[in-house]
Amino acid sequence: MSEPLRLEIILGTVRPVRFGPVVADWFFRQAANDPRFDIGLIDLAEFSLPSDLTMDSDGAQAFQQRIAAADVIVAVTPEYNHSTSGALKDAFDLLKREWRAKPVGFVAYGGLSGGLRAVEHLRQIVAELHMVSVREQVSFHQAKKQFDESGETANGPAIDAVGRMLNQLDWWGRHLRDARSGDPYPG
Repeated sequence: MSEPLRLEIILGTVRPVRFGPVVADWFFRQAANDPRFDIGLIDLAEFSLPSDLTMDSDGAQAFQQRIAAADVIVAVTPEYNHSTSGALKDAFDLLKREWRAKPVGFVAYGGLSGGLRAVEHLRQIVAELHMVSVREQVSFHQAKKQFDESGETANGPAIDAVGRMLNQLDWWGRHLRDARSGDPYPG
């Protein structure tokens, strides 16, 4: 077995009262059971990324280093006003080369749509950044009703989707990591 892929999970909400940590922590626990990945969690609320998209802060530089070292990205996104959060959009906009030729998956949550509209907007953003968006995604409709007090869910489709998404991220991650090391991406 090759060296595990570095998977960075980005929690894409910074609101003081937010449900995102429940979803992100659950996904982290699911992915942590997969030996193909070495996993980190980036909570954007802890990085204080600049809204003017400059790299002058310690938070921006730490974020840049984590993304540069990542082989695979998973964005955990809420759906706000039929789209993703401004904080997650800013995080993607902050960097350029660090995202290129890396696979990305999505874990979305929200009300009736389960965050699916946020993911559709994110797919356009990551395509522009030269990332590879995997087809499989995890979605929680009426998310607050899907988790118990301990942060677990019995949502069978979401649980099944995690395995399929991790398989796709592993395949793309290994092939793109090898390609980037032998032949730098021309973007």
